[in-house]
Amino acid sequence: MSLEGKAQLTESRSSISAPFTVRVTPASSPQAIPNTIFGSFLEPIGHSTYGGLWADVLENPSFESGLWSAGNVATMVRDRPELRRASELALPLPWEPLESSQGARYLPVRGDAANSNQSLLVMAVPGKETGIEQRVYLPVQRELSYTGSLWVKHLRGNPQIAVSLRSDAVAGTTLAEANVNAGAATWTRYTFTLTLKPQAVPPLAPVYFVISLRDDARAELDNAGLMPADAISGLDPDVVAMARDLHSPLVRFGGNFTSGYDWHDGVGPLDKRVSMINASWGIPEYNTFGTDEFLSFCKLIGAEPQVALNLGSGTPDQAADWVRYIDERWERHQGGLLWELGNELWGSWQIGYPTVQTLGALTGSVADAVHKVDPRARLIATGGVDDGFAEWNAAQLTNPAGTFNYLSTHYVIGDDVRLENPTQQFRTMADLALPIGLERRVRHIRQQAEQSANGKEVRVAFTEWLLYSRTHGGPSYTNMGGAVFAGGFLNMLLRNSDTVPVSDMTGILEFAGIWKKRGQVYGTPAYWVLREYANARPATAVSVANSSPTYSVTQGVRSLPEIADVPYLDVSAALSADKKELLLFCVNRHLTDTLTAKIDLQALGTPAGPAQVTTLEASNLLEENDEEEPNRVKPEESTEPAGGVFTHRFPNSSVTILHIALR
Repeated sequence: MSLEGKAQLTESRSSISAPFTVRVTPASSPQAIPNTIFGSFLEPIGHSTYGGLWADVLENPSFESGLWSAGNVATMVRDRPELRRASELALPLPWEPLESSQGARYLPVRGDAANSNQSLLVMAVPGKETGIEQRVYLPVQRELSYTGSLWVKHLRGNPQIAVSLRSDAVAGTTLAEANVNAGAATWTRYTFTLTLKPQAVPPLAPVYFVISLRDDARAELDNAGLMPADAISGLDPDVVAMARDLHSPLVRFGGNFTSGYDWHDGVGPLDKRVSMINASWGIPEYNTFGTDEFLSFCKLIGAEPQVALNLGSGTPDQAADWVRYIDERWERHQGGLLWELGNELWGSWQIGYPTVQTLGALTGSVADAVHKVDPRARLIATGGVDDGFAEWNAAQLTNPAGTFNYLSTHYVIGDDVRLENPTQQFRTMADLALPIGLERRVRHIRQQAEQSANGKEVRVAFTEWLLYSRTHGGPSYTNMGGAVFAGGFLNMLLRNSDTVPVSDMTGILEFAGIWKKRGQVYGTPAYWVLREYANARPATAVSVANSSPTYSVTQGVRSLPEIADVPYLDVSAALSADKKELLLFCVNRHLTDTLTAKIDLQALGTPAGPAQVTTLEASNLLEENDEEEPNRVKPEESTEPAGGVFTHRFPNSSVTILHIALR
């Protein structure tokens, strides 16, 4: 690769084309690798839950006002100008009039609702069809039948209400229709089924869900719903399948929303749960995906819940009640789950954030309340970020020994470098070096805890980690560059799992995980990296002597600007639980060159057969999967001969796992 000025980016030698040696030997002190380093993270942000994991295809099903922040409303109207007219007719976003030329035939009704705070009065034009519609995307590649429900309070006229799927609202073809005889004068729930004909709707194409009245009829509507018939307890089966295949042992339920979340809002009958704004993100929180639904999701995918408690607007008693509620419903009914005491409490964006002076007492009071209801609970206190942890963590460590088990840190990092006028190549190499710099820094976090009189047993938990690109031109969580970063980060964790036994990649939905767009579910390249690492099931770390060429970064990413001796080929190694398989986790950071390594296993024994090779690579670091090409970047499987010493060529900008059976 061509180099930046030597003061910023330097290689360890002029040529990297010659083979080098990777020697694997038994560890002098065998280190167990907990599978909890392969955790993941779920937060109601974007369309991670509603429009993602939660299978209902409708937005704002309860016809509420004020569910989006002004900025998000502006974005919605910019992207879909037709919503401006809908708003002028008093329709709650993103519902639209079936026929806007009919004018004002709609009225939000406050204080008279089957659900939440508001219903919608629809007044049909005499002799015409009048109604509302919403653009939706259906998973027609998988399911043609959809089950729905609607609450209605009949006021006058024809009691028949039609629900339908249409290709283009009024002018389009009716693709499926059901009629509901909704004549009750009190709020009543009606159900229906809409079934499409095969090939009636192409995958990724929008359709319109329509609710309509005729003949001067008037009715109040509330709390609509439309689920694919194959939904699993309200969850998208494609998302559930991909999440299950991830084999993530922990799912963290938390994030910024935690600090303003009252868990009571998300329990009880679905029809009685109140829609409200998610104050952290300015998006709707319908509360239909609450605690019980989260626990169901965890059980379906074989993960344990890791819940972040509310240390913002909440109280210690509320936190303890949530712990009790979950312990009573989780499989073992014995407690001992992992709980996080708040989220990013050091940030001014966090609702009700404490100061460093009040932090220790707050953490202690919630920990005491939790331990009273579950003495076996394992607690993660909110620690500081990697480049500003010392004072913050010191305040947490004033608590008595046993108050908590882990100090969290978050590593959500962008490509903002100190070098003036950097090239994209420099930004990229600085990004990919970050796990090596972080590996050195995380040891200082542990040392501080161990040097505290009360913190000898405290370890580190990376409860969020993610790479994003401010420039949108480099490695980021949705592209292949994000996958190379993820491989380097996981390699760092494999080598340091005694210090960092808990880690959650951001996230299991959206960011670096599973996405759903226009009804199609797919994984990012980083999703495949986490999946392949977790599925390899490394159990015990072994030693690696790696003579890979290296490079050094100066004036790099602001939190870690100086990182020396970054190996182009990053290798971590582990044995399976039965010691019969060696696993080599290899990341080639070089942007242009294939690296050739001579792999020496003689100290461990002789391979029992060929190596099984899993390789993730792409044509360039900006390649990513999307709804139109969901498998553009996906692991490839192969085999190759393996001996006590053998050679392997690692493609540039790739992640490779070698599975080698041992005699």
